[in-house]
Amino acid sequence: MLVLVVVLAAAVLHATWNAMAHGAVDRAAGLALLEVSAFVIGLAMVLVQGLPPAGTWGFIIASAILHLAYLGGLLWSYELGQFSQMYPLARGTSPWVVALVSILLLGQRLAIAELAGILLISAGLIALVFIGRPGRRQVPALAAATGTGLMIAAYTVVDGLAVHRMPVLTYMGWVFMLQGFVLPLAVVAWRGPAVLRLPKKAVLTGLGGGVVSMVAYGLVLWAQTRGTLAAVAALRETSIIFGAVIGAVFFGERFGPRRAIAAAVVVAGIVLISAG
Repeated sequence: MLVLVVVLAAAVLHATWNAMAHGAVDRAAGLALLEVSAFVIGLAMVLVQGLPPAGTWGFIIASAILHLAYLGGLLWSYELGQFSQMYPLARGTSPWVVALVSILLLGQRLAIAELAGILLISAGLIALVFIGRPGRRQVPALAAATGTGLMIAAYTVVDGLAVHRMPVLTYMGWVFMLQGFVLPLAVVAWRGPAVLRLPKKAVLTGLGGGVVSMVAYGLVLWAQTRGTLAAVAALRETSIIFGAVIGAVFFGERFGPRRAIAAAVVVAGIVLISAG
């Protein structure tokens, strides 16, 4: 039950920072500031935790690269489509991919209730996207969001393997320090130094988003040391429900009865996983 509560709390925080990134006046600048915050906190953690154990650098570098690809895909998705459609598709693609990898490649066993719950959560989340009947013009946005979801699945598997080989805080610090160093430099190289000249409120929002992002990520990493990889991945993606609510309340995006039904399917999946 503790793992369930922790992952759901992480889901709320995750939806919050994604909404902050989407709502930024300049999304690229907002994401860069978010990563500046992640770099500073990650550096502090590295100084305290020290070097990771021998033989674990591959996990850290792979996760940092995958996170950078994920953030790039997320930015592209938000530029092309609506938050309430792109976010569910990106996050809804991940659970069933992680479940397949966990069962077929990692040999993890899932209870029938857990597997059914994962499938229900994925179905409900992806339904949130197609309820809006996206047209052909949105194909690039849907492709970007699906690719982002595959990156999420990839770093989830890497993270799940890594946290059983080194302390969570050590791993988290190095990953965030590396990606937090690279991404702001990439944004500045792409847009020029002026990209970071933002109003004080926007700067504080971007930096605050980095803190929220790190807390959410840390909670999930801890949960991965206690629960099955696929179940934790599915529960984390319930952030889409919170994201859909945020999209309706703050961005004026329609929720409606059909999305409420899709949300109920996701809740049913949560119940099944907790029973499993």
